[in-house]
Amino acid sequence: MTTNIRTIELPGGLSVTIQEFGENTEGTGVLMLHGGAGPRTMAGFSAAMSEHAYVITPTHPGFDGTPRPEWADSIADLASAYLDLLDVLDLTTVMVIGNSIGGWIASEMALRDNRGRLGAVVLVNAVGIHAYRKENQVVDVRTIDLADLGKLSFANEALRPDFSSFTAEQRAAAGANQKTLAIYGGEHFSFDPKLRGRLHRVSLPTLVIWGEQDGVAPLDYGRGYAKAFGNGHFAPIADAGHLPQIERPGAVLGAVSDFVTNVIKPA
Repeated sequence: MTTNIRTIELPGGLSVTIQEFGENTEGTGVLMLHGGAGPRTMAGFSAAMSEHAYVITPTHPGFDGTPRPEWADSIADLASAYLDLLDVLDLTTVMVIGNSIGGWIASEMALRDNRGRLGAVVLVNAVGIHAYRKENQVVDVRTIDLADLGKLSFANEALRPDFSSFTAEQRAAAGANQKTLAIYGGEHFSFDPKLRGRLHRVSLPTLVIWGEQDGVAPLDYGRGYAKAFGNGHFAPIADAGHLPQIERPGAVLGAVSDFVTNVIKPA
């Protein structure tokens, strides 16, 4: 498996840094979209997926010190940018996998894919839709410190980041990522109030994977997300929180494999 990091200029003046896992030999692949904790949260999962496909993991502009023009300030902007990226790379039947806000971006991509670049959508503990009931609301992570966020995000205490051990530089980088996250989150921060009502128009096979012990976005919120899609499927992951691709990567890979075998291939 080979890896490569490069920056690609997109139409409209936006540049995006991507890490490639494997090689583009078939004109298709997997697009991995990270959440607010940054691209490192998808690196291990991307490497594992690259045993089966060419994988691209972008860094959302503004994260990890990458440039973000002022006009790029919404999830919709990122969705359009990543569709442009697939155009530039000339990829089709792409499986887009997004965690947290990455799942929100993936949902918006599916609604905007007027050139047929996508083949399937996988959301992993995604945010983006408005909760019907108060008890199913997503936690506003802007209101809690990083240590408490770690407790809400990971079921396995041993995997929670030890923020007390962070250097000043690491703390500054994490804080900058959170500021960028707040910009993309917009007025309602973690959702678009109209998104849920639009998702029935997405006919692509869609899998919603959910860590059952997620303290950020609860399990029933995930079930509601899956039901909102025209062709939605749901796969809960036990003993995992908001980042099951880190806590239970084998279980997440198994859920994706079952989805491909039982839903995508028969279609």
